[in-house]
Parts: sequence; structure tokens; C-alpha cells
Amino acid sequence: MPTHTVLASNMQPPFPPHCEQVLFGMGCFWGAERKFWQLPGVYTTAVGYAGGTGENPSYNDVCSGLTGHAEVVLVVYDPQQRSFESLLSCFWQSHNPTQGMRQGNDTGSQYRSAIYVNNDSALAQAEASQQCYQKQLDARGLPAITTEILLMPPFYYAEDYHQQYLDKNPNGYCGLGGLGVAYSGA
Repeated sequence: MPTHTVLASNMQPPFPPHCEQVLFGMGCFWGAERKFWQLPGVYTTAVGYAGGTGENPSYNDVCSGLTGHAEVVLVVYDPQQRSFESLLSCFWQSHNPTQGMRQGNDTGSQYRSAIYVNNDSALAQAEASQQCYQKQLDARGLPAITTEILLMPPFYYAEDYHQQYLDKNPNGYCGLGGLGVAYSGA
């Protein structure tokens, strides 16, 4: 079973039974994964693909734009130590959720903003957080949020060399950047 290079935890199920899971798409998954592995209460992270068609896509398949998968980070967290709301705060503040099928200079459907959750309660909470953040963006004259919020589709792990990429390559590319608007909570 693969072990997380930073957290020394299992990256694949079974996860501890008290942990929850969510998938976040924020553009290139390398920087997104690092954002979440740095948070206390996160058990593990892994990068992969979700939200498209076909099973077990490769990086080349996803980059072709033909599968429709997004680059996402799986975040497994302990809700006793880290709230879902705090993960949403990190998500909204760490990227630009208004760019549609791109993030900065990275363009294509694989770079879209997305939140994929595994239950209706988390879905409602994610949708409420989007509405709240949109009001904050509206107050500053910023565009509409394009984030896709859905129940969790199948998740396919990315190739090993992508996992914890910015730990293995500390000077690696990270185009992640937010709008400079703090998320005040739903």
C-alpha cells in the first residue's frame, strides 16, 4: 500500500473509520495537494482524476481533454480535528474559482474548479459556502464562481510520480493562487 511521503499515512483505503473524504479540483493538483497536506487533522492526501468518462485514465488521457476528468486531490481528514468548513475555507482562498476551464496559465477541462463530496449534508454545506463566497466576490466586483459541486464520482489515482510531487520536487511548478479575498464562512 502506498505511503504518503509527508504524512507517513496510507494513501489508499481502508482509511480510519472516523475519517471523512472529499475531492477538490483547483487547477494543477500538485499545489492543491500541498495546501491540504499542510493542515493539521488531515490524515492523508492523494492526487488523481475524477468527474469524467471512462475508467482508469492516464495523465495523457486527461490532458488530451477527451475524458473530461478534472485533476483533483483526495483529502481524508479527521472531523474531530479539522472541520469540513475549514477545508472549504482553504479551497476558496487558495485558487481562483471564477475561471471556468482553467487556472492561471493552465487551460483545459482538467483544470476546472470542483468540489466532490460523499453525502448530501456535505453537498449542502459546499453549496452554501459557494453562495457565501460569491457574495464576497460580488462586493468586490469579481466574476461569478464556476466551481462544479457534485456528489463524489469515481476517483482514479494519478501516477506515482504525481503523488506528493512538490515534496519530491520542492522547486517544482505551482501555479496556484487565490483572489486575495478571505472566505468568511457560510
